[in-house]
Amino acid sequence: MKSLYLDNSPIAYYIDDGANGEWLVFLHAAFVDSRMFEKQFGYFSGKYNLLAVDILGHGKSVHTRKGDNIEKMSEWIDSIFQKHGISAAHFVGVSLGSVFIQDFACKYEDKVLSLTCFGGYDINNFDTKRQKANSKSQMKMLMKALFSVKWFAKANKKISAYTSDAQTEFYNLNIQFKKSSFRYLSGLQKLVNKRPKKQRRYELLVGCGEHDIPTEIEIVNEWAEYENCDKIILEGAGHCANMDVPHKFNICLENFLRKNRFNES
Repeated sequence: MKSLYLDNSPIAYYIDDGANGEWLVFLHAAFVDSRMFEKQFGYFSGKYNLLAVDILGHGKSVHTRKGDNIEKMSEWIDSIFQKHGISAAHFVGVSLGSVFIQDFACKYEDKVLSLTCFGGYDINNFDTKRQKANSKSQMKMLMKALFSVKWFAKANKKISAYTSDAQTEFYNLNIQFKKSSFRYLSGLQKLVNKRPKKQRRYELLVGCGEHDIPTEIEIVNEWAEYENCDKIILEGAGHCANMDVPHKFNICLENFLRKNRFNES
């Protein structure tokens, strides 16, 4: 994957454009970066052109300027599309990443071939009580981070991953997250429940791991039911299922993408 920066922005991104076919875009979970998808990059390289973006305040997307905020992520992604001549793509988002791929789809629907949201929720239909509970839980984690990033990362790895290998991998990425970047996450509420629901013109896959928190499993089941979309609850996985069971995740994602490729019936 080639490491690049978007002009006139703080955004770092990674591209593998050797497939001469459709594009697959990855947006990562909170407190880590695009490296959480390394096993997906290896699997899908040559099958799809790949793009992964470090969310503002994460990974290498930290050289910010006055006025930069998380609400601009969709605009920045679209600028990457324009720079590289990407007309449309399949999107994969895990946890926080699923928020931004949905926001992009709301603003640039004609540039979306499909959405895959793991460990996320419907940003246009998020229950108010759950939203408040989610904010309360995030505040508790923030307090840990302000006291000690190591303490925060140790607690967060158990929430975010299930297998010991994935927990170690998550911790090693999380430990590099800067305390100063927490301020950007406060803008997330401006992306939730701000638009009316409407019929999607692309296919949707929602999912999580069987060992994710019960509330997330409820959200995924309810989301799949009212959207009448594809759903996967992956065995042996937690919140970041792509890290816990990468082979299962890759196969399920590939099957979904094959079903929705424009050049196949």
